[in-house]
Amino acid sequence: MPFVDSHCHLNFPELAGNLAEVLANMRHNDVAGALCVSVSLADFPQVLALAEQHPNIYASVGVHPDYEGAPDYEGMGEPDIARLVELAQHPKVVAIGETGLDYFRLKGDLEWQRVRFRNHIRAARECGKPLIVHTRDAAADTLRIMAEEGAAGAGGVMHCFTETWEVAEAALAMGFYISFSGIVTFKNAKQLKDVAQRVPPERMLIETDAPYLAPAPHRGKLNQPAYVKHVAEEIALLRGISVEEAGRYTTENFMRLFGLKTL
Repeated sequence: MPFVDSHCHLNFPELAGNLAEVLANMRHNDVAGALCVSVSLADFPQVLALAEQHPNIYASVGVHPDYEGAPDYEGMGEPDIARLVELAQHPKVVAIGETGLDYFRLKGDLEWQRVRFRNHIRAARECGKPLIVHTRDAAADTLRIMAEEGAAGAGGVMHCFTETWEVAEAALAMGFYISFSGIVTFKNAKQLKDVAQRVPPERMLIETDAPYLAPAPHRGKLNQPAYVKHVAEEIALLRGISVEEAGRYTTENFMRLFGLKTL
C-alpha cells in the first residue's frame, strides 16, 4: 500500500512555486496523497483550491496558534465556531486545524491562544470532523483544554509529535492518533524514537510538515511530501517491520481518521 503525507503545506511559496515537480516526486516515491493543512483563514482559499484541483490532495481549515489576531480572508478577524463549521462543510475539507498551543515562539499573556483552541475543539465537535493539534512547550495546558472541551468527542491527531510517552498516552486515551515527522529520523531524537516504538500501530500516522523538518538523509534541505517515505522507513526500522507494513497501517489509519474510502 502506498504512503500518505498526513500534514504538509503545499500552498506555502517554497512548494507552490514548483508544485508540478512536487506532485511528480510524490508519485515517483509511492506517496498517494497528502493533507494540505491551513494555518490561517487568509490562506484557506489557496489550501482549498489545491484540494479542489487535485483528487489526492485534501484540506483542513483552521488558524495556527502562532498567528495572533490574524484576519481571515473576509476581514472578519478571529475565527468563531460558526465560521469554522461553515468552512468545514466543503467535501474536500477533512479536518479542523491546525490548532493548539505554542508557548515556544510567543510569550506573555497567551490566553487568546487558549480561547482560540477551545473554539476549534468546539467547532470540530459540532461539525464532526477531527482536529489537527499543534503543541509546543505547552503539553500540560494542551491536554487540560482537550479534556475540558471534550476533544475525545471529535478525535484527531497530535501532529509532529515531539513530547514524552506520558503525553502520548494521555492523547491516546482521548482517542487521538500520534503523527511522526522527519524529526524521528534525527540521531538525537532518542525520546521520540522510544515513543514511536510504543504507540499502537493502529493509532500512528506519518507526515512531513513540508516545507519544514526534512528527514534524514535530506535534513537541512527543503522538505516535500515525497520524503514521507523516509519517515516510514525509520518507523519500520524502530519497530522491526517492513517498510511496506509501516506504509500500509499508516495509510489505513489516515483514511479511517479522516473518513476517506479512497485516496
